[in-house]
Amino acid sequence: MRPVRFIVHVAITVVSAGIISATRDLPNGVAAGRVRAAADDTPASMIAKIEAAQSPNRQGHDPFTLQQIMEKYRVPGVSIAVIKDFAIHWSKGYGIADVTSGAPVTPETMFQAASISKPVSAMAVLRAVQEGKLSLDQDINTILKSWKLPTGDFTREQAVTLRTLLSHTSGLGDGFGFPGYHPKDPLPTVVQILNGEKPSNTGKVFMERPPFTAIKYSGGGTVVVQLALTDVIGKPFPQILREWVLDPLGMTNSAFEQPLSPERDKQAARAHSGRGQAMDAKWHVYPELEAAGLWTTPTDLAKLAIEVQKTLWGKSNRVLSTVTVKEMVAPVGVGDFAVGFSMTKQGQGWYFGHGGSNWGFQCDVIAHRLKGYGVAIMTNADSGGAVIAELRARIAAAYNWDSLDKAVPR
Repeated sequence: MRPVRFIVHVAITVVSAGIISATRDLPNGVAAGRVRAAADDTPASMIAKIEAAQSPNRQGHDPFTLQQIMEKYRVPGVSIAVIKDFAIHWSKGYGIADVTSGAPVTPETMFQAASISKPVSAMAVLRAVQEGKLSLDQDINTILKSWKLPTGDFTREQAVTLRTLLSHTSGLGDGFGFPGYHPKDPLPTVVQILNGEKPSNTGKVFMERPPFTAIKYSGGGTVVVQLALTDVIGKPFPQILREWVLDPLGMTNSAFEQPLSPERDKQAARAHSGRGQAMDAKWHVYPELEAAGLWTTPTDLAKLAIEVQKTLWGKSNRVLSTVTVKEMVAPVGVGDFAVGFSMTKQGQGWYFGHGGSNWGFQCDVIAHRLKGYGVAIMTNADSGGAVIAELRARIAAAYNWDSLDKAVPR
């Protein structure tokens, strides 16, 4: 809660120092109205709008407070970070991080990011491309050293590349999804995962169509990328991501640690079932790091989204250049994925983002392609998706996102 109070204090100070003085010469009613409008944009007032029952009541979840929605779907804990004007406007935790200990969710509570690991990892891949260590359009088998992708006749005209793997257009047919491993279970190597060999709990990666034929989500394809990156760079995957992405962006509460270290685990949420109950382990372990291995917070995910937004405007380059970062928001031509992020047109706006679903965790991040707003939301239950959807709708309405805009008539 401490970061929320700090942000509110700063925002109120800015209002009293700037807005009031700027309205000094306006008629009393107009000046008072503008001050009230500015005050309504403070983090405290926006939080109150989102937490409360919605007015007007348009059915659905509008009559419910956020706490009531969490109770309805049996989601013990939720954490949120809202982006406004290319900065974090506020972050806040709700509920319980672990029903067995009663520990509260705070903005520093770490959740499993699940598939949001993919665009974070894609940023590191693009860093290697930018530095000339890789090419997005190079045959993946010319990059891989410790394993080769069996392609058969599917790549006669078009090779499988980093671009196709990171946009789910490679032609791979695995469709993974990874269930993770109990902390007491033996973990497979990356090569064992790709070959579907024990102790891997998934099938092998295989081709079923030529690249760029269609989009089919492939977690296995991103594990191929994980191996390619480590083969070329010659460092462990967590170290690469720490040095190239997490540290430069100040993502201090993030780590590609599987299993999570005891020290990090002190601030980690527990996975819960769809009924909000503890399961047979605090969390599952995901050696498929690029696909599902990131532990993080909404605040840290918001930092990454803001970096993408600022870099697109040429206002930052802490990881990628403007030219390179555009690969993350430009769909490849088949399906809605760019290199890492999914792109969606909502109302009159284009948004980049990604969802995530691991055992006992649901999460989502979305941000505007040009305008400086967005939100990251993380939950610690299999039923968290409904809470995330309602929060996204409330935040978009409260902040007047252009996802709600209609086309201008001709």
